Amino acid sequence: MELTAVQTFSVWILPVIFAITLHEAAHGFAALLLGDRTAKLMGRVSLNPIRHIDPVGTVLLPGLGALLGMPMIGWAKPVPVNFTALRHPRRDSVLVALAGPVTNILLAIVSMLLFYPALHLPAPFHDWALNNLRNSALFNVVIAVFNMIPIPPLDGGRVLTGLLPPSLAVRFARLERYGLAILFGLFFIVPLLLTPFWNDYSPYYWVIWQPSLWIATGIASLLGFGA
Repeated sequence: MELTAVQTFSVWILPVIFAITLHEAAHGFAALLLGDRTAKLMGRVSLNPIRHIDPVGTVLLPGLGALLGMPMIGWAKPVPVNFTALRHPRRDSVLVALAGPVTNILLAIVSMLLFYPALHLPAPFHDWALNNLRNSALFNVVIAVFNMIPIPPLDGGRVLTGLLPPSLAVRFARLERYGLAILFGLFFIVPLLLTPFWNDYSPYYWVIWQPSLWIATGIASLLGFGA
């Protein structure tokens, strides 16, 4: 049965908020463990979604994606990290960057594991809970894959910066000023131009959506969900 717009929103809002805000909280918590208290002092090492929500990136853009079939991409307010305060700046900057995507993969696993108890919920909540968990599993994988694209300021870009030799890392880090423009063009402008001719083969499809499906299917298989 096709869901109404309100029903669609109701089974996406919680997965999106949890995926994006816990992603950012994980960055702050990792930075705190590794010596930087900046996020802690600014109240960002918190599980309170209100501290992390960005009205556009956490609510509007994912909401439009769910309702209109646009690319499912989102973000929260970036957690401030003072990389020079980390005990081992180059190594720890990589660990802080990885904390967000790793958290999303763990959330996807938890969401899939919760399928079993959700199957036994009373009828009025059964389908709603299963839709939430299915969306949570998929969206968390999508967010992890998206953030591991090696373009700063995404986490993948920060990981690559920390792994490159210092001379190359400095030059690569300068790309950050153009990073958002590159991502916007790649995942919104290019698909818009290609839609009449190449609808299912946009950069979003190959770089994010298809890899996310492979990863989600692999996790599900490991957890015992047969094809």
